[in-house]
Amino acid sequence: MFQKIKRIIPAEEVLEMIKLTPEMQKIKLERDETIKKIISGDDERMLFIVGPCSADNEDSVLDYVSRLARLAEEVKDKIFIVPRIYTNKPRTRGEGYKGMLHSPDPHKKITDIQAGILAIRRMYVRVMRECGLSAADEMLYPENTVYCDDLLSYTAVGARSAENQQHRLVASGSDTCVGFKNPMNGSLSVLLNSIYAAQIPNEFKYLNKQVRTTGNPYAHAILRG
Repeated sequence: MFQKIKRIIPAEEVLEMIKLTPEMQKIKLERDETIKKIISGDDERMLFIVGPCSADNEDSVLDYVSRLARLAEEVKDKIFIVPRIYTNKPRTRGEGYKGMLHSPDPHKKITDIQAGILAIRRMYVRVMRECGLSAADEMLYPENTVYCDDLLSYTAVGARSAENQQHRLVASGSDTCVGFKNPMNGSLSVLLNSIYAAQIPNEFKYLNKQVRTTGNPYAHAILRG
């Protein structure tokens, strides 16, 4: 049984509330293109996605991203750094802290999805404004990508989600690079099927619309150790 708690602000309203400046939009697009060139082999630099497994505090995130920004400048001739700001925390058993989306304040045992959405978007904007870097995050909930698509330059699909049809379909419509992890059992065939499904055009229901995608040629593998 479902119990309705409250209405969540639609994405178009959130994007109007927390906007990007033209300068931030330029940064994001330039970084998107650089990552695509690295993935396709047109840029010989290495791509580093760097950061902790879970971002749960804005000030802490700004601290480590500001350090990464200084390092990124020092190594820019050989390495392109994208800060890893993973705001969702997948749970194998469904228990425990689920990330900023659910709990923008990790010290309070209160679920507030709307506050989480706003906190995440404000944090990404602050990172770009203060550090000049667009980030990477994990696509845990495909329907939520609309809240931050204009801020992220890289998306990962985790081991628990790689076999999920909706993740594959949404990845096929992404304008940025999407990396798929091999699933929990390590299967490479599942991983390759995920990448193929994301690279081809698809037509499906997304949010409240029937949509068609062109396929994402930059879908690729992330091999888990």
